[in-house]
Amino acid sequence: MKTNLEKMLAGEVYDTRDPELLILYHHARRLTLEYNNSDSTDRENRDRILSELLGRKGEGVWVESPFYCDFGKNIEIGENTFVNVNCMFLDDNLIRIGRNGLIAPYVQIFTATHPLKASERIYMDGESTRYHTATKPVIIGDNVWIGGNAVICPGVTIGNNVTIGAGSVVTKDIPNDVLAFGNPCKVIKSLE
Repeated sequence: MKTNLEKMLAGEVYDTRDPELLILYHHARRLTLEYNNSDSTDRENRDRILSELLGRKGEGVWVESPFYCDFGKNIEIGENTFVNVNCMFLDDNLIRIGRNGLIAPYVQIFTATHPLKASERIYMDGESTRYHTATKPVIIGDNVWIGGNAVICPGVTIGNNVTIGAGSVVTKDIPNDVLAFGNPCKVIKSLE
Protein backbone atom coordinates (compact mmCIF):
# COMPACT_ATOMS: atom_id res chain seq x y z
CA MET A 1 0.00 0.00 0.00
CA LYS A 2 1.33 3.44 -0.98
CA THR A 3 2.05 6.14 1.55
CA ASN A 4 0.34 9.50 1.15
CA LEU A 5 3.67 10.98 0.06
CA GLU A 6 3.94 8.35 -2.70
CA LYS A 7 0.32 9.02 -3.73
CA MET A 8 0.93 12.78 -3.77
CA LEU A 9 3.98 12.49 -6.02
CA ALA A 10 2.19 9.96 -8.27
CA GLY A 11 -0.70 12.38 -8.84
CA GLU A 12 -3.20 10.22 -6.98
CA VAL A 13 -5.73 11.43 -4.41
CA TYR A 14 -3.98 11.73 -1.06
CA ASP A 15 -4.55 12.97 2.50
CA THR A 16 -3.00 16.44 2.82
CA ARG A 17 -3.03 16.14 6.63
CA ASP A 18 -1.03 12.92 6.72
CA PRO A 19 1.49 13.10 9.62
CA GLU A 20 4.49 12.36 7.34
CA LEU A 21 3.46 15.16 4.96
CA LEU A 22 2.90 17.58 7.83
CA ILE A 23 6.43 16.96 9.11
CA LEU A 24 7.83 17.79 5.66
CA TYR A 25 5.54 20.81 5.36
CA HIS A 26 6.54 22.24 8.76
CA HIS A 27 10.23 21.65 8.00
CA ALA A 28 9.84 23.69 4.79
CA ARG A 29 7.97 26.42 6.70
CA ARG A 30 10.85 26.69 9.20
CA LEU A 31 13.39 26.96 6.39
CA THR A 32 11.39 29.56 4.43
CA LEU A 33 10.91 31.60 7.61
CA GLU A 34 14.66 31.46 8.23
CA TYR A 35 15.38 32.36 4.59
CA ASN A 36 12.87 35.21 4.46
CA ASN A 37 14.29 36.70 7.67
CA SER A 38 17.94 36.33 6.69
CA ASP A 39 20.12 39.28 5.75
CA SER A 40 20.23 39.67 1.96
CA THR A 41 24.01 40.22 2.13
CA ASP A 42 24.60 36.85 3.88
CA ARG A 43 24.91 34.85 0.64
CA GLU A 44 26.59 31.87 2.32
CA ASN A 45 23.75 31.35 4.81
CA ARG A 46 21.05 31.99 2.18
CA ASP A 47 22.66 29.47 -0.19
CA ARG A 48 22.85 26.93 2.65
CA ILE A 49 19.15 27.35 3.44
CA LEU A 50 18.11 27.09 -0.23
CA SER A 51 20.27 23.99 -0.69
CA GLU A 52 18.53 22.36 2.28
CA LEU A 53 15.06 23.53 1.21
CA LEU A 54 15.06 22.78 -2.52
CA GLY A 55 15.33 19.43 -4.27
CA ARG A 56 17.90 20.92 -6.65
CA LYS A 57 19.51 24.35 -6.86
CA GLY A 58 21.86 25.00 -9.75
CA GLU A 59 24.87 27.30 -9.55
CA GLY A 60 24.05 30.99 -9.68
CA VAL A 61 20.41 30.61 -8.58
CA TRP A 62 19.12 33.77 -6.89
CA VAL A 63 15.83 33.73 -4.98
CA GLU A 64 14.57 37.01 -3.55
CA SER A 65 12.69 36.99 -0.30
CA PRO A 66 10.02 36.61 0.67
CA PHE A 67 9.63 33.26 -1.03
CA TYR A 68 6.97 30.66 -0.21
CA CYS A 69 6.55 26.94 -0.93
CA ASP A 70 4.79 23.89 0.52
CA PHE A 71 7.60 21.32 0.69
CA GLY A 72 10.61 22.72 -1.16
CA LYS A 73 12.07 19.28 -1.89
CA ASN A 74 9.88 18.98 -4.99
CA ILE A 75 11.37 22.14 -6.55
CA GLU A 76 14.30 21.98 -8.97
CA ILE A 77 15.79 25.25 -10.22
CA GLY A 78 18.43 25.29 -12.96
CA GLU A 79 21.61 27.32 -13.19
CA ASN A 80 21.51 31.14 -13.22
CA THR A 81 17.75 31.37 -12.70
CA PHE A 82 16.42 34.42 -10.87
CA VAL A 83 13.23 34.23 -8.78
CA ASN A 84 11.94 37.65 -7.76
CA VAL A 85 10.01 38.72 -4.62
CA ASN A 86 6.77 37.20 -3.32
CA CYS A 87 6.76 34.10 -5.48
CA MET A 88 4.69 31.15 -4.29
CA PHE A 89 5.50 27.63 -5.49
CA LEU A 90 2.99 25.08 -4.17
CA ASP A 91 5.14 22.04 -4.85
CA ASP A 92 2.90 19.14 -3.91
CA ASN A 93 4.40 17.58 -7.04
CA LEU A 94 7.52 18.36 -9.06
CA ILE A 95 8.18 21.95 -10.12
CA ARG A 96 11.17 22.00 -12.46
CA ILE A 97 12.50 25.32 -13.76
CA GLY A 98 15.32 25.22 -16.30
CA ARG A 99 18.48 27.27 -16.69
CA ASN A 100 18.64 31.05 -17.18
CA GLY A 101 15.05 31.66 -16.11
CA LEU A 102 13.55 34.95 -15.03
CA ILE A 103 10.60 34.57 -12.67
CA ALA A 104 9.04 37.98 -11.97
CA PRO A 105 7.43 39.15 -8.70
CA TYR A 106 4.24 37.48 -7.47
CA VAL A 107 4.46 34.51 -9.84
CA GLN A 108 2.45 31.57 -8.53
CA ILE A 109 3.08 27.98 -9.57
CA PHE A 110 0.51 25.41 -8.45
CA THR A 111 0.69 21.61 -8.64
CA ALA A 112 -2.31 20.69 -6.46
CA THR A 113 -5.76 20.27 -7.94
CA HIS A 114 -9.22 19.29 -6.69
CA PRO A 115 -12.42 17.86 -8.22
CA LEU A 116 -14.62 20.59 -9.72
CA LYS A 117 -17.86 19.33 -8.17
CA ALA A 118 -18.16 20.23 -4.50
CA SER A 119 -19.81 16.88 -3.76
CA GLU A 120 -16.66 15.13 -5.05
CA ARG A 121 -14.20 17.61 -3.52
CA ILE A 122 -15.45 17.85 0.08
CA TYR A 123 -15.79 14.94 2.53
CA MET A 124 -16.04 14.42 6.27
CA ASP A 125 -13.37 12.61 8.27
CA GLY A 126 -14.99 12.19 11.66
CA GLU A 127 -15.69 15.74 12.79
CA SER A 128 -13.26 17.31 10.31
CA THR A 129 -14.11 18.65 6.87
CA ARG A 130 -11.51 17.46 4.36
CA TYR A 131 -10.84 17.93 0.63
CA HIS A 132 -9.85 15.45 -2.05
CA THR A 133 -6.55 16.60 -3.51
CA ALA A 134 -4.40 15.29 -6.37
CA THR A 135 -1.35 16.76 -8.09
CA LYS A 136 0.24 17.30 -11.50
CA PRO A 137 3.85 18.41 -12.12
CA VAL A 138 4.84 21.73 -13.70
CA ILE A 139 7.84 21.80 -16.02
CA ILE A 140 9.39 25.07 -17.25
CA GLY A 141 12.17 24.96 -19.84
CA ASP A 142 15.43 26.85 -20.22
CA ASN A 143 15.66 30.60 -20.93
CA VAL A 144 12.07 31.30 -19.90
CA TRP A 145 10.84 34.68 -18.68
CA ILE A 146 7.58 34.61 -16.73
CA GLY A 147 6.07 38.07 -16.18
CA GLY A 148 4.78 39.40 -12.88
CA ASN A 149 1.58 38.06 -11.35
CA ALA A 150 1.44 35.12 -13.75
CA VAL A 151 -0.23 31.93 -12.54
CA ILE A 152 1.01 28.55 -13.77
CA CYS A 153 -1.63 25.84 -13.25
CA PRO A 154 -1.10 22.15 -12.41
CA GLY A 155 0.16 19.90 -15.19
CA VAL A 156 1.50 22.67 -17.44
CA THR A 157 4.72 22.34 -19.44
CA ILE A 158 6.33 25.51 -20.78
CA GLY A 159 8.96 25.00 -23.49
CA ASN A 160 12.38 26.57 -23.92
CA ASN A 161 12.98 30.22 -24.89
CA VAL A 162 9.44 31.30 -23.96
CA THR A 163 8.18 34.65 -22.68
CA ILE A 164 4.95 34.57 -20.66
CA GLY A 165 3.34 38.01 -20.33
CA ALA A 166 2.53 39.59 -16.98
CA GLY A 167 -0.80 38.63 -15.45
CA SER A 168 -1.20 35.52 -17.59
CA VAL A 169 -3.01 32.41 -16.37
CA VAL A 170 -1.28 29.43 -17.98
CA THR A 171 -3.72 26.51 -18.13
CA LYS A 172 -2.28 24.58 -21.11
CA ASP A 173 1.16 23.62 -22.40
CA ILE A 174 3.18 26.30 -24.21
CA PRO A 175 5.61 25.22 -26.99
CA ASN A 176 9.22 26.36 -27.45
CA ASP A 177 10.23 29.78 -28.77
CA VAL A 178 7.00 31.77 -28.37
CA LEU A 179 5.52 34.83 -26.72
CA ALA A 180 2.32 33.89 -24.88
CA PHE A 181 0.03 35.88 -22.66
CA GLY A 182 -3.55 36.38 -21.53
CA ASN A 183 -6.21 34.73 -19.41
CA PRO A 184 -6.25 32.02 -20.47
CA CYS A 185 -2.68 32.27 -21.77
CA LYS A 186 -2.38 31.84 -25.55
CA VAL A 187 0.52 31.85 -27.99
CA ILE A 188 0.71 35.29 -29.59
CA LYS A 189 3.72 34.90 -31.88
CA SER A 190 6.79 32.86 -32.61
CA LEU A 191 10.13 34.13 -31.32
CA GLU A 192 12.31 32.02 -33.66
